[in-house]
Amino acid sequence: MSAPSNVLPRTSTAAQPLSVQALPLGAGPEEEIELPRERSRRSSIQLLRLAVALAIIGSWELTTRLQLVDPFFYGQPSGIVQQIYKWASSGTAQGPLWLQVAVTLEETVLGFLIGVVLGVIFGILLGRSQALADVFAPYIKAANSIPRVVLGSIFIISLGLGLASKVALAVVLVFFVVFFNAFQGVREVDRNLIANARILGASERRVTLDVIVPSAMSWIIASLHTSFGFALVGAVVGEFLGSTKGLGLLIATAQNSFNANGVFAAMVILAIVALVAEACVTGLENRLIRWRPTPLSDIGL
Repeated sequence: MSAPSNVLPRTSTAAQPLSVQALPLGAGPEEEIELPRERSRRSSIQLLRLAVALAIIGSWELTTRLQLVDPFFYGQPSGIVQQIYKWASSGTAQGPLWLQVAVTLEETVLGFLIGVVLGVIFGILLGRSQALADVFAPYIKAANSIPRVVLGSIFIISLGLGLASKVALAVVLVFFVVFFNAFQGVREVDRNLIANARILGASERRVTLDVIVPSAMSWIIASLHTSFGFALVGAVVGEFLGSTKGLGLLIATAQNSFNANGVFAAMVILAIVALVAEACVTGLENRLIRWRPTPLSDIGL
């Protein structure tokens, strides 16, 4: 008697190399294939980045050693490293190197925090009130049109060569970046969410804190990446115009003594500080906006 046609023949277990226990929960063969590809892609990107850096630095060093580029005007990578080592081991004319970095970082962080707080507050207030926005719009546009770096001279005259003048310049540079993002973020909030919250009995305070601020948080957090760079620019420019300590003063001193390696050395230190701060801001962003979907491709830019 033959077997029914609707009964499938048994297959040998030896022909099934993949077991259910071997696969992670919710993962399939496609995910297992994509993970090595993604790791390989990221490794390739890191190698390419390293290759670009080595090519730039190597060509710079080679052209200066062959006298194709004058190191007196454009510096030399080996000379920059020696300058940083000299500052780190023997100190600078203004004191230890770590003190100059600490002063600039203090001015930057204070200016960044104050500028962010003021920008968020005024951005939300004017975004929530059309009347306030109409009244202050021409003044904000006029203030934003002024090259704000030139205010550094005014701050130095009025506030002196100390901390206050650098923080004030950093605050001015940060404020407008955060303000416009917070203002636009409030204006982009879904009006249906606000209407539903009011229908459920939420007060204006609860609507602002529970609906508007979280909805605008993406705009506000996005501005932090740019605004910290502006805070660092404000602190360094203020020190360059007039100060007793800081990396900006190191740059000014190196410029006055025609020390190109010193200028580049201070720029390298500033770049390291900026990269560390960018990593901190990115970590803060990931903690505050956990609901955001994971991007399909992330190369770390």
